[in-house]
Amino acid sequence: MANFKTHVQVASVVSGVLAGALAWTQLVSLPEAGLLWLTGTLGGIMPDIDADTSRSIQIIFRLFGMLGTTLTLLYGRQHLPLLDTLLLGAVAYLLVRYPLCWAFARLTVHRASLHSLLANLVFAMVTVVISHQLFNLGAELAWLMGAFMFAGATIHLLLDELYSIDLEGRRLKKSFGTAFKVIAWPALLPNIALLALLLLGGWLAPPPQPLLVVLRQLLPISFI
Repeated sequence: MANFKTHVQVASVVSGVLAGALAWTQLVSLPEAGLLWLTGTLGGIMPDIDADTSRSIQIIFRLFGMLGTTLTLLYGRQHLPLLDTLLLGAVAYLLVRYPLCWAFARLTVHRASLHSLLANLVFAMVTVVISHQLFNLGAELAWLMGAFMFAGATIHLLLDELYSIDLEGRRLKKSFGTAFKVIAWPALLPNIALLALLLLGGWLAPPPQPLLVVLRQLLPISFI
């Protein structure tokens, strides 16, 4: 599979191009484009959130903590005094960086249920719900963040699958077919849990119409 550096670099470049395009068309502001870029970059390593190696999981949760802090600052700018905002941002980072990181390292298995398109949808839906419900971001921005999260995570799966092909030896490695999959199988209980989270997220998420409006502007296709 692709290494950690490759995942970060590719997801960062693709997310940066997409976010820049949205900013250039004036569909989002520059700060919003920066937030989308960070979300897509984080998505590029989300399928490895259950990695057992200390370096990978520490970097993942540092970036995750940065995203949480950024969302907290955006929320606090509108609703809280400066000092309270800074303190809340620091608390958000520490909670994500240590307790959440510790829990994932012990409760998950690498390249299992969280390494699938179903998990990517859950990552995206959780991003939408947290952005809108917890940090009070607009529905359009929240759904765009979810879309960037899904895109980054899917790029991760594609890269791992591509690295399973040995072009020089003209053969498929043993890992071929284990990276890019709709669901992990057999893993009945984890898949049910992911489906339940996806349905709950869909119930809590705002209506997706604002995202559809953006898609119509970018892709003038009749069925969108």
